Amino acid sequence: MDLETLLDKLDLPAMVRLLTGAAMFELHGEPAIGLKPLVFSDGPSGVRGPVFSGGRAVALLPNATLVASTWDTRIAHGVGVLLAEEAREQDVDVVLGPTVNLHRTPLGGRLFEAFSEDPLLTGALATAYVRGLQEGGVGACPKHFVANESETDRMSMDSRVAERVLREVYLLPFEMLVADAKPWTIMAAYNDVNGVPATEHRELLDGVLKGEWKFDGLVMSDWFATKSTLAAANGLDLVMPGPDGPWGDALVEAVRAGEVGEDAVRDHVRRLLRLASRVGDRTPAPAVAPARGEHLRSIAAAGMTVLTGGDVIPFEDAPMLLIGRHALRTVAQGGGSAQVRPPRVVSIADGLRAALGDRLTVLDGVEVRATPEPADPTFVSDPETGAPGIRVTSRQADGSEQASTYHAVPSLLLDLEGGPHDGAASVVLSADLPLTHAGEVEVGVIGTGRWTVSLGTHNHEVTLDPTDVASAVLDPPHWTVRLPAAPGGRLVATRRPPDEGRSASIAALVARPAPAADEDVIAAAAAAATGVARAVVVVGLTPEQEMEAKDKTTLALPGRQDDLVRAVAAAARSTVVVVNAATPVLMPWLEDVDGVLWAGLPGQEGGHAVADVLLGRREATGRLVTTFPAADGEGPAWSPVPVDGVLEYTEGLGVGYRGWASGSPLFWFGHGLGWTTWAYHDAEPEGPDALVVTVENTGTRTGREIVQVYLRPDDDPVRLAGWAVADDIAPGERRTVRVTLDPRVLRRWTSNGWAPLHGGRLVVARGLGDVRLDVARPASADR
Repeated sequence: MDLETLLDKLDLPAMVRLLTGAAMFELHGEPAIGLKPLVFSDGPSGVRGPVFSGGRAVALLPNATLVASTWDTRIAHGVGVLLAEEAREQDVDVVLGPTVNLHRTPLGGRLFEAFSEDPLLTGALATAYVRGLQEGGVGACPKHFVANESETDRMSMDSRVAERVLREVYLLPFEMLVADAKPWTIMAAYNDVNGVPATEHRELLDGVLKGEWKFDGLVMSDWFATKSTLAAANGLDLVMPGPDGPWGDALVEAVRAGEVGEDAVRDHVRRLLRLASRVGDRTPAPAVAPARGEHLRSIAAAGMTVLTGGDVIPFEDAPMLLIGRHALRTVAQGGGSAQVRPPRVVSIADGLRAALGDRLTVLDGVEVRATPEPADPTFVSDPETGAPGIRVTSRQADGSEQASTYHAVPSLLLDLEGGPHDGAASVVLSADLPLTHAGEVEVGVIGTGRWTVSLGTHNHEVTLDPTDVASAVLDPPHWTVRLPAAPGGRLVATRRPPDEGRSASIAALVARPAPAADEDVIAAAAAAATGVARAVVVVGLTPEQEMEAKDKTTLALPGRQDDLVRAVAAAARSTVVVVNAATPVLMPWLEDVDGVLWAGLPGQEGGHAVADVLLGRREATGRLVTTFPAADGEGPAWSPVPVDGVLEYTEGLGVGYRGWASGSPLFWFGHGLGWTTWAYHDAEPEGPDALVVTVENTGTRTGREIVQVYLRPDDDPVRLAGWAVADDIAPGERRTVRVTLDPRVLRRWTSNGWAPLHGGRLVVARGLGDVRLDVARPASADR
């Protein structure tokens, strides 16, 4: 039955009902036309399923910047294929990703979800990702349309962007996606764009997206982003989530009053039915979990980037001293709606220990977080079974037990809604602390509510209130205390709803040995490193800096990690630093160390991938996707904070590396050493849209090279025009590599529409800090 026939079977209220979600991640079905409810899931680095937190254990992929650092559309396509398998296993119809907003400023809190600062690289990788996902019968939802590069005041700020800049930079990845991947849905952003809410932006939604680009998919709102009935109804197709929202009866009345055309509603439903017809048959994906771990490990290693020390990294399997909190508690993902619960997270210490055995010595590092983490399962055990983890017991108002469940992985905040504990009057979180001798511990709780926390004879009453609704979930309040504890101690935390309203569904226990003072940790690390042949210090950021709904204020590493690196570097004979972060950090110790490996947020197999790279078992083939400033405040755009509600994109076309017209960053976009060396011999244009480059592997290892070509126009900022990946080039081998130049960056937007960019030169570079060849653009390019 065709879509028009189905539409004819629905009256106006039935159509409007379908245009607001039925729940947080589910749509209404309609038995009259055989429409089943569609199910959405957050992405983009794992398919959590139709819940916000908790849920089943699912694969945790390397984060978007690490995938992007491979510069390899084949890898991005494979990520989409894997996510489709994960989605089908959970009956998920649409994955809410990828995020294709740009790294406009390195302070952006959500950059870990987005690919890069360059629109062409972002668009090409996102296109491959979407193709892989939708080939598996699962819809993609590229987000957030458009100019959504800041988390501060994200639901109310106005992004002010000149039309040419909007067209050439921020719309370009979406344009590429619509033309080359044909996504089945797109998500409209929270922010305003030049004074108009993105969910109401008729010029962009109807004019550009659906009109000019002929997008035939569905446009949904970001969650709780829709602000109106009338204005949103003329471009937006679906309000999320539900069941409440600004449409419903109000939209029905607006249509009947002639304020919104029924044809507009009909088109929205037509797009929804088209989505339903496109999604797969929900046949479970084949069980490929064992191979999945190897796949994730290879992606993570490929995206890691050797920033310095190409003559040091990799090194032989020799005794090693490993230091740092991030070595033991490796951060595998960012915070917010992208979080999933993986089946395991292999820390860097675990990965190197598996590879080196007793040749590895591991020391903890300084504190890196201002707020506590949920309990490590190695330090808590279920009071009933003794298994690592915690016990959750819920009680009804009369004190009777409602449910009792064991949680093996308390390191993810528990979801207490929608399961056996839903609606309970109180919830008790309990765990035994496996202490062998008396000592001081740090214990506490995370989550809103009225808490009673007990350990031995110590009892504490505390009430935790969030600063707002979003923080109750994305950045929940916490409380901790240091207490003496003896062997056999049991930690019990009882939570009741606050005096007014209901607690959010997030709750967790905090429990760990009381940490040593940073000064003592640094001194111990320096002593252990004295005279050591090889020390590896792992530093990084945490979800406190890399998370949804909050931007950073500095690129400096949190805590005293810089002091730790300096102390170890001064004592050891050779020091390598591994950076466990998705985005740029400051490196005031760079000249003091022998090498730096940028490891990103490497997903569940990250520790094994780092070990593979450091020990020479896989090449770190990554090239940076974001320019690294040398100091806070550097670069063409810095502050993500709106002024009087307005965020001016004053850098214009000069976003990221394009805007470094003078001065030099710490590391350029495109930089990366790999594990061999390269010579570039010549470059010849092949028509107007291609360049043929000859490269030679001048090192001792078979390696992979990424040949980058930039256009340097006569009167505009430089921009990436194309690249090619050349695999498995043997030592001494020369290879001719053809780089196709994308015509969408060889043009400019004018008052009369698109026009070609004339003149300029083509630059062949390993990042703009390492230019190898420079050739005139052929005259035929001025067509």
